[in-house]
Amino acid sequence: MTFLNRDRRNVLVLATCQMLFGAGRSMIVLTAPLIAYGLMQEKTLATLPHALVIVGTALLTLPASLLMRRLGRRYGFVVGALIGSAGGAICILAIHNIDFWLFCLGTLLFGAAAGFAQHYRFAAADVAPLDFRGKAISLVLAGGVAAGILGPELSNVAKDWISSSEFLGVYIVLILLTLSTAGVVMLVDIPGLTEAEAKVEPRPMGVIMRQPVFIVAVLATAISQAVMNLMMTATPIAMHEAHHSFADTVWVIEWHSVGMFAPGFFTGSLVKRWGEIPLIIAGLLLIAISVGFAVAGATVLMFWISMGLLGLGWNFSFTAGSTLLIQAHTAGERAKTQGMVNFLIYGGAAIAALSSGGLLHFLGWEWVNLVGLPLLAVALGATIWFALYRTDAAQSA
Repeated sequence: MTFLNRDRRNVLVLATCQMLFGAGRSMIVLTAPLIAYGLMQEKTLATLPHALVIVGTALLTLPASLLMRRLGRRYGFVVGALIGSAGGAICILAIHNIDFWLFCLGTLLFGAAAGFAQHYRFAAADVAPLDFRGKAISLVLAGGVAAGILGPELSNVAKDWISSSEFLGVYIVLILLTLSTAGVVMLVDIPGLTEAEAKVEPRPMGVIMRQPVFIVAVLATAISQAVMNLMMTATPIAMHEAHHSFADTVWVIEWHSVGMFAPGFFTGSLVKRWGEIPLIIAGLLLIAISVGFAVAGATVLMFWISMGLLGLGWNFSFTAGSTLLIQAHTAGERAKTQGMVNFLIYGGAAIAALSSGGLLHFLGWEWVNLVGLPLLAVALGATIWFALYRTDAAQSA
């Protein structure tokens, strides 16, 4: 097998894993707020189980990276899949026993598994040629296209499997999907560091984090992820409170997922042609426009347009930011750097998701969206500054 063929096989395997795990993830996005809404009288806690998915992701992403450096990507991903399956089993027990806090534990464990899965995009770029890395990342993310349709549709079908307990069947399917990733990921072929790479003395994390390229890459990915989670987490409840049907909510979440992942088939090519900075700026502006549509009305059409644009903007800024990050570290530094970046991204996303329910309950749907605008302004300002900084540095050289 040639080097190029190995790269493409890795992308295919990891995109399939992204699809399977992402389908389970979208099932939780769609159903967890509604399950919690029915389990608790205190409605401000309705977004907590979904928020804990992101908390679990933030907590485990750095340990997951370090474990994969020791065990290798393949077996690290298998560990993550098994943790996710355990989380799904606990969710089933919680739904059956009508236990809100046990349900929270299950979603937290699934989030811990997602801490491993968030490394799929980095794994695809680990040993790929420089000119293929951006495309590898975007193609792996594109695996979420099928996930965005598969997860909601399976939720719609499986929610009534167990007549005595709505949504129980959804989490049975979630376990099957998560276990499937453990089998598929065994086909991945990512060698460890070469002897020459291992000999390079890694820099302290503080030195890596002070680089302008690191700061801008993290701001682009973390803020787009945080604003996306702030809006997306509250959407099922906002649509429920606006008296829209579950089928309408499924449709909106599906198209949000398509917006997030379908551009992955061409975003890598756009990054290669135009560079990371223009794509980051375009993504942040699209997210800001999505906020405008979100506050313009609570019709199904407005939810649909807003969530679609939100997904598209996230894809541009997140893919371009992840590609830009590669410039901030050496091969020997990638495990700790990627782990730290994912921790920062999902730490911010966890805060956003935890805030979403309270904002929705006390201030309403409009403010859930509007609070993201100052964050987007910070990321946009930093990105423009970095573009000017890099231009000045190139002219001075």
